[in-house]
Amino acid sequence: MATVKISPAEFPRDREVVAGLFAAYAESLNIDLSFQSFSDELSQLPGKYAAENGGALFLAYATDVASAQVVGCVALRAFAPPVTCELKRLYVVPEARGMGAAQRLMDATFEAARNMGYSEMLLDTLASMTAAQKLYRRCGFKETNKYYNNPIDGTVFMKAVLEDVNLPSESATKISA
Repeated sequence: MATVKISPAEFPRDREVVAGLFAAYAESLNIDLSFQSFSDELSQLPGKYAAENGGALFLAYATDVASAQVVGCVALRAFAPPVTCELKRLYVVPEARGMGAAQRLMDATFEAARNMGYSEMLLDTLASMTAAQKLYRRCGFKETNKYYNNPIDGTVFMKAVLEDVNLPSESATKISA
């Protein structure tokens, strides 16, 4: 059985992998992300997710004894530094769902946000993404007021106070370099 490992994305090495996962994420939403300047985001990776810009980007790998395959990603960006960051682009390929990759990506993102000095994390998600909302609530997110102009009807805005988020044991969230 495969296990999931989380690793920071490295640029330029992982650029095409990240761009591919971001594109698959956008396609899975079945909405137009041009209001978020999505094509610019792809062409400028890591861009706002670079460490020097207050961001982070992680990849999830499904590993077995012989190989590792990238199965997911998540990004973090500064929103209202130094206090607030925003979770973006959490995505796990359909064939890897149920392996715990999304939870492990969330754990890595929370740990990185704390280490960067953020105290709260925002996100927005579609009303139709009920499984994602369940994960976010389990991770400590609660619904909050709309924090930016999103034209998609029914968008759910959420916030987590990082000191209230309980991470699993250190060994469970170990991020490989």
